[in-house]
Amino acid sequence: MIIPAYNEADTIGATLRALAPIRAQGHEVILADGRSWDQTVEIARGLIDRLVSSEKGRANQMNAGAAAARGDILLFLHADTLPPKGALEHVVCGLRETGLVWGRFDIRLSGRTRLLRVVETLSNFRSRWTGIATGDQALFMHRRAFEAVGGFAQVPVMEDIIISRRLKRLSRPLCLNERVITSSRRWEENGIIRTILRMWVLRLAFALGVNPSLLARHYD
Repeated sequence: MIIPAYNEADTIGATLRALAPIRAQGHEVILADGRSWDQTVEIARGLIDRLVSSEKGRANQMNAGAAAARGDILLFLHADTLPPKGALEHVVCGLRETGLVWGRFDIRLSGRTRLLRVVETLSNFRSRWTGIATGDQALFMHRRAFEAVGGFAQVPVMEDIIISRRLKRLSRPLCLNERVITSSRRWEENGIIRTILRMWVLRLAFALGVNPSLLARHYD
C-alpha cells in the first residue's frame, strides 16, 4: 500500500493507525513523501514499513513508492482516505476471481451534508459507466499492469485519469462496492456546488486537450 503525502500532519496519523491491522497481516505500507516541511514524516515513523522521499507531485511520489514496493499488487491510498475493513482481501480475491488487472473502490465522503451523498453516488456511477477512476477511490493494480502502462504520467494533475485510460486498454476496472472514506474538506471549504462546477470544467478542458500544467493553476 502506497500513500503519497505532502504536509498532511493533520490527517496522516489517523490514516496510518487505521492501517495497523493490514501491517499486522504482513502487508507493506509505504509513505511516499513529497518533502513535507510539517510534522508528516515524524508522525508517520513507527506506523509505516518504509519511507520514500521524492520531489513534490502526486505522480512523482506514487511512482517512487511503487519502485520501492516489494508486492505484486500495488494499492495507492490518499493520505486523507480510510480503507474499508478487509480492503486488501477484497482486492486480492476480486482480481483473482475476475482475471482483471486493476480497479478501484466506491467512495464515500466524510461529511454529513445530503448533497455530498449525491456527489459520491454520481461519482461512483460515473466511474462504473466510463471505466475511469480517480485517485481518491484508492486505485489498485497488478505490478505488471502498472509497468506495462509506464506508471503514472509525470503531470501535475489528472495523473489518475491518464493511468485509468491506459489501464483500460489492458482490462476493464474491477469496481468494488466496498467504500473508502475520503475527507470532504475541499468540498466544504470551497463550497460543494462550486467544487462540482470547477471539477467539471477542469475535466472537460482536459478532455478537450488542455495541458495539465495549465489546469494545475486552477486545481487547488
